[in-house]
Amino acid sequence: QVQLVESGGGLVQPGGSLRLSCAASGSITSFNSMGWYRQDPGYRHGLRRELVAAITSTGTTNYADSVKGRFTISRDNTKNGIVLQMDNLQPEDTGVYYCNAQYIYDYWGRGTQVTVSS
Repeated sequence: QVQLVESGGGLVQPGGSLRLSCAASGSITSFNSMGWYRQDPGYRHGLRRELVAAITSTGTTNYADSVKGRFTISRDNTKNGIVLQMDNLQPEDTGVYYCNAQYIYDYWGRGTQVTVSS
């Protein structure tokens, strides 16, 4: 059993910063990769989660084009988790952010709301 718990969401003005954290607990202590996905509230065709940023067990990172240069993902080995530093946030970054971990299967947290609005 794996549990992922996210924290750090909230309301911020455009240009502001937030820091999301994800802590993993359970039977798996080393995931192949971990990352953050965003659920777009405006997507008309149902639920869709798009990759925001991910990091592998070897430290390789991958970012969505829209967040390159603004977001930074890193590992938090003290919590067997990850951190997403989000700077220069824009309204289009608004959504529910889900922590994901991969090891044979995909594991998901419950999500944390990020709202960027003036």
